[in-house]
Amino acid sequence: MLTNTGCSPIRIQSIQTPFGFDKPQLRYATTTITCGLRKPLRTRRRTDGVLSTEAIQAVQSLKLAAKNPSKLHQVFNSKLNRLLKDDLLDAFAELQRQQHLDLALKVFEFIRNEAWYEPDHSLYGDLMLMFGKKKLIDKVEKIFFDLIEEGLKPDTRAYTELIGAYLKVDMIDKAMETYESMKASGCIPDELTLTIMIRNLESAGRDDLAAIVKNDCVEYLDSPKKFLKEVARKYPKRLRLNLV
Repeated sequence: MLTNTGCSPIRIQSIQTPFGFDKPQLRYATTTITCGLRKPLRTRRRTDGVLSTEAIQAVQSLKLAAKNPSKLHQVFNSKLNRLLKDDLLDAFAELQRQQHLDLALKVFEFIRNEAWYEPDHSLYGDLMLMFGKKKLIDKVEKIFFDLIEEGLKPDTRAYTELIGAYLKVDMIDKAMETYESMKASGCIPDELTLTIMIRNLESAGRDDLAAIVKNDCVEYLDSPKKFLKEVARKYPKRLRLNLV
């Protein structure tokens, strides 16, 4: 049942999502919609870290159907289509936690077609981090450019995740290129960005490039000497640690 509390007519149009799922879209102006099939979104804070029963069932069903496109299609239509906003985001986060990244990416594409969805830097950053850890650089790059296509300006975390992913696969030139693009865009590197750059460049024997980043600390940090001293203490050169 649809209740229209506004003054403009409603037109319902069926569209196809990126995975072929039929999804009704409401086109309206200055109109409030209440759908009888989905309760109004509720604000819920999970301080105990426990997922709802619905979110758990959705995650389990997705994992069981992962290798069967037909069954996966059914799960999206029967399980995910009925989840509330918080439960859907929880399921998305849980799939990432369990390292089911391909499923997480599919759920993210599903989320992007929800009526309540608004582009969110943190969702993109989480995906970039997880794919970066797996050294799936093509996926990280795609997510970064998808973020831009959504109308978002890359923030410090997005640039840092991309830089970290490049350094993890020894693409030093691409990491430096991205770092320079970050600065040129007006996005300020934070301590994590600078730490990742310095330690990985030194680990790769590129002290010349590490020196450039260290000089930038004077411009971007309030206490550059203290910061650099702390980095040297935590990550001595002789250990050659990969921070990413």
